[in-house]
Order: sequence, then structure tokens, then C-alpha cells
Amino acid sequence: MKPSIRITVVGAGSVGGLMAYRLAKSGHAVSVIARGDHLAAIQNAGLRVIEGAEALVEANPNPTNATDASIAMHASDDPAVIAQLSGPQDLIIISLKAHSIPAMLPRLQPLLHPQTRVVAAINGVPWWYLSDADDGRYLKTLDPDGTASQALDSSRLVGCIVHLSAEVAVPGVVRHTAGNRLILGEVRGTQPERSLAATDIAVLFQSAGFAAEHSGDIRTDVWTKLIGNLSFNPVSALTGLRMDRLCSDPAICELLRALIEEGKAVAAAMGIPLTIDADARIAMARSLGPVRTSTLQDFDVGRRPELDALVGAVIELAQWHQVPVPALRHVHALAHGRARALGLFGA
Repeated sequence: MKPSIRITVVGAGSVGGLMAYRLAKSGHAVSVIARGDHLAAIQNAGLRVIEGAEALVEANPNPTNATDASIAMHASDDPAVIAQLSGPQDLIIISLKAHSIPAMLPRLQPLLHPQTRVVAAINGVPWWYLSDADDGRYLKTLDPDGTASQALDSSRLVGCIVHLSAEVAVPGVVRHTAGNRLILGEVRGTQPERSLAATDIAVLFQSAGFAAEHSGDIRTDVWTKLIGNLSFNPVSALTGLRMDRLCSDPAICELLRALIEEGKAVAAAMGIPLTIDADARIAMARSLGPVRTSTLQDFDVGRRPELDALVGAVIELAQWHQVPVPALRHVHALAHGRARALGLFGA
């Protein structure tokens, strides 16, 4: 693997911003796709990250308290501009909300060369989840007209499961709040013709300070994390509770158990038996402390939440496999209704 490669992070908000910062700090030529005030701040002053003890202090976050100096990098809201500035990329990391992916993937073409790998570091059921054995089917919840499924050759794709939490403290500054683990695996199995294998990309992230590991079964890893997302995320958004308090309420834990068991039933119907116990999963979440789930963050700042990728797609899969999921349906309906009431889905 070359010591320095060209990388574009598409969606350099919280998790994507942390990845971009660390990869740039480790010596790679990193560009970012962002938008709004966050993009303007990166263009004007570079990207900064707050880690360690300072990351736990939330009141009036001050960019001057960032752990290290800001890092300047090419930044735009248009992949074609990045291609003009930096040329085709060796690695593209997608860290977008699921609903933004179908429109973005076709726009990545100027950044691709024949060996470009694309890492999908996203929450929930990914658009690439269904294999070739599914006869071209795609999840309408995530990809209504198949745009995402057709935009990239799946042999380019590397799945990435993110086990860390981060937030945009103020525009241009990312706060890393918990976790450091990444799991990476080939979407279509071994790809010997690709110059960067999933194992190489795991090493690249390790060198940037992440606890990154390679998986030979990335779809099982998707479900292992999804079991937590489909339960804790919508319930946290409905209650406004952070993880420690959410998992310490006996009545809420009863609902969380029901959601987890329904998710496990859908996974089993798809040939992925999950052995994790619901109470063990709740205890694991409780140990994270006062962390806000990504969905709670979305509700708090008035941003469209990823309810369809985290819950809606699981309900669609349950329908395909005739698995009853009444708790998931009820919680999804309530969270979706609450988001609509707050105007998070637009007019």
C-alpha cells in the first residue's frame, strides 16, 4: 500500500469529520465534501477535532480548545470541484445520512479511477446490503428507484461499521465523545484485482488512530450494530433521553427488549442468527454513559433523522420474510410522526 493516498470524505460532519481529520493528520491527501456553515468554516480555517477530557465539556464549546491545531484541506459541496482540485481519488469514504446517498452516488463519478475503492461508513441497513443472489432487488425504503444500487460497481465497495460517537460542536470543530472501533469488510468477497483491499484499508485506519479490524462477514456485523440502532435510536428520540438514563428505566428497557428480539427474528429469517442477549446489549449501551444517539442529535438540532435506514428498512425486510414486528412498527410510526410534527422531513 502506498504511504500516502488521495482520500475524499463525503459527508465530513461528525464521524466523517473525525475520519478526515485523523487521516489527514497521518499524512494522507484528504479532501472533504460538506455543506452549510460547517463547510464554510473548514474552507476558512480548516478542520479541528476535540478529543479526550475536553470532549466531555459541552457548554459553550470553544474552537480554541480543540485538541490539536486545525488542518487545512480541500473542501466543497461538489465532488466535481474536488476532482478539479485534487484529481481522481484512491479512496472515497461515504459518511452521509442514508436519505442523502441516492442523490450523491452518481455525482462521485469525476472522483473515480479504475482502482478507486469506496468505503460506506453509514448507519442502519446500507443500500448495498442485498447481494447478487437477490436478483436485482433493492430496498425501496432506502433506494426508491434503484439509483444508489446502480450508481457504483459493487466490487468497489467496502462496508464499514462504525462503533464510535461524535458531534459537530460548532462549525469546523468535531467533538469525539465515545468509542474508537471500525469494522471493515468486502461487500462482494475477496477482490484481488483491487489495489486496496479491505484489509489494507483497515490498516490505513489503524495508522490514523482507529481500532480498525477486518471482517470476513460484514453483513453479520451490520446486524450486530443494527440491533442497537433499531431500538435505542428511535426510543431516545421519542424520550429525549441519553443512553445511560434510557437504559436505566425499567419500563423503557422492556420496550427495548421487545425491539431487539424482533430485530433478531428478522436477521434470523435472513440467515443471520444473532446470539447476543437483549439484556447484555442494553448493559453494553448503558456503559457508554451520557451519550446522545445520532437520531437524538438529529431531533435536537432540527435535522432529518435516519429513521428509514434504522427501522423502516428492517420493517420492509420483515415484510419480505413474513416476520411479525409490531413493536418496531409502532415505534417507527411514533418517531416518524414526531419528526413530521417538528418539520424534519420538510413541508
